[in-house]
Amino acid sequence: MNTIVETVTATDGTSIALERIGTGAPVILVGGAFNDRSTVAALAAALAPDFTAITYDRRGRGHSGNNDHRFDASREFDDLAAVIERAGGKASVFGHSSGGVLAIGAALQGLPIDRLAVYEPSYMPAGTRPKPPTDLYEHLVALIGQDRRDDAVTLFQAEAVGLPAAMIEGMRSSDVWGWFTGLAHTLPYDVALHGGYEPPVGRLAALRIPVLAVDGGQSPDWIRAATRAVADAVPGARYVTLDGQDHGVLHHPEVLGPVLSAFLAG
Repeated sequence: MNTIVETVTATDGTSIALERIGTGAPVILVGGAFNDRSTVAALAAALAPDFTAITYDRRGRGHSGNNDHRFDASREFDDLAAVIERAGGKASVFGHSSGGVLAIGAALQGLPIDRLAVYEPSYMPAGTRPKPPTDLYEHLVALIGQDRRDDAVTLFQAEAVGLPAAMIEGMRSSDVWGWFTGLAHTLPYDVALHGGYEPPVGRLAALRIPVLAVDGGQSPDWIRAATRAVADAVPGARYVTLDGQDHGVLHHPEVLGPVLSAFLAG
């Protein structure tokens, strides 16, 4: 199946690269931290027989530019709005991890989203785990300004993701570390999107679109609690757990794809 690569221009003039595959109603796939459009491409292909799956590079990633050097999270909502406009003026949206937080924020801002699906949006409900320090965003911005990419990735993995030092050190010697450091300059956006990290349950209660919240049975308790909090807050939302899966579900589109397809089809 052929893909179509194109660009849209965000309100601040930033060029955002996107890719379409398939036919049918549009669904936009939004990756999280350390993701670009390539990491959701397999899921897009799984959806393409029934939908027009649209992936895009969040600003500063892949082939997208970035005219904003203040890491203003509102720019990410503007970017998604531009992608939705190119999709035809309205679309369903799926977000993974911080991409789920972005998708939820966009829906709460009133972007024309038909259906909203998220996988483990990376909020941190009270009492589930220690929250990152309040100066994490400023610290990351400073490290990026000094081009200290390794330090920025290490800090984010420790404080935002909550990984132990030994695991992070093991990552340093793997091939994936180069991928991480290559996207280090985008990490302040992932932090800024979260606000105080609590799920916005009060605002979610006002949503009146179909919502699906999915988690993995092997994922940490805190992020499963975040997923459940989103589902519980939205009237009529569906909550689904994929047995045997964890936060790396994008590697298993054969598992996630059918669940998303059924939800998107209504």
